[in-house]
Amino acid sequence: MNRIRIYMTGVGGQGTLTATTLLSRIAVDEGVDVVAGEIHGMAQRGGVVESTVLMGGWKSPKLDLGEADIVLGFEPLEALRGLRYLRQGGYVFGSSDAIPTPGMSSGKEKGPSYGEIINFVKKSSSKAWFFPARTIGLELGSPQCGNNILLGALCASNLLPFGLEALERGICRYLPGKLQACNIEAARRGAALLTESLL
Repeated sequence: MNRIRIYMTGVGGQGTLTATTLLSRIAVDEGVDVVAGEIHGMAQRGGVVESTVLMGGWKSPKLDLGEADIVLGFEPLEALRGLRYLRQGGYVFGSSDAIPTPGMSSGKEKGPSYGEIINFVKKSSSKAWFFPARTIGLELGSPQCGNNILLGALCASNLLPFGLEALERGICRYLPGKLQACNIEAARRGAALLTESLL
């Protein structure tokens, strides 16, 4: 298989590290050599959380700037910030639902608009997809299950050595029973949204 390096980023409380662990465990189950690590993890709610998942025979989870094949941004501003890790010609999967920083909420800081973020991300990547992950997660009963919108889209993209069925099996194996149905539905919605965007 091709070696692949994934950079994942979000804010504390979103479940970024849970998504990282889930994807890594699925890779192991599918016989894929994988290493994963945190760049900044377990951040306080609202703080930045960054992690890596490297598949295909890497010895270390370390990821330098400009090396990631894929960036998963669970919040649009974090996806923008994560571009420094993306290689030329890489791919971005992001959430379009912003979570304002404390400074933005208080009016002390002003960030780029969603339109500005999208334009910059699309110019800096081979292909970028943004979906309302948090909104759909809330519709399904848990904002955190919106992360599987992005994982579902990623697994349906043919960029990984496994697909949506492996993700669904992993959700059933590794997430608590009460969270499985909404997360499977989220994964399927993400896959469907990606497919629709490619038509």
